[in-house]
Amino acid sequence: MFGKLFGKGGGAQWIVAGLGNPDAKYDGSRHNMGFIAMDYIAKKKGFSVNRVKFQALTCLHREEAGQVLYMKPLTYMNRSGDAIGEAARFYKIPADHVIVMCDDITLPAGTIRIRAKGEAGGHNGLKSIISQLGSSEFPRIKIGVGNNTPSGDELVDFVLSSPSKEDMEAIMSRMDEIMASQDLIKEGRLELAQSRYNRGK
Repeated sequence: MFGKLFGKGGGAQWIVAGLGNPDAKYDGSRHNMGFIAMDYIAKKKGFSVNRVKFQALTCLHREEAGQVLYMKPLTYMNRSGDAIGEAARFYKIPADHVIVMCDDITLPAGTIRIRAKGEAGGHNGLKSIISQLGSSEFPRIKIGVGNNTPSGDELVDFVLSSPSKEDMEAIMSRMDEIMASQDLIKEGRLELAQSRYNRGK
């Protein structure tokens, strides 16, 4: 799965994208877990995701795996693929070198699920990325935000609201493992990341 790197010389070889909605009113919401994970990783690694490029806040960061473009799309969740697809085409990055971090309402809060590929499963951000990349074969780190899943309008309210204090503490307790997971994926060790971190809180 992890073959030749296709990035332009001096450009990115990997994309790591955290999904969310850019408006301040969505800060801390369940649907913004990808943004929250990205901010945590940036702080821990000592960089800022603040350059506006590819319809996203970005940072190009050199790591052992090569140059990594960290992204927080500004296109809103349902059009996350617009930003990620634009960056992937510019740097000629294949789908299996695009790592996506996002919320998952089917998993209990504090659970991580790492997948090498898969369909959208009702997640509109993933659906948009699949459409723009022309492939569902990109790794994703799903962050459980609670699995008392309502339906219809209640579902919208649920994902756009903040988790309880207990649930948020469970989620934040896994951030170091989420960071380690995306590092292992970039090293070509996705299965090791799965065996270590695919578990509940």
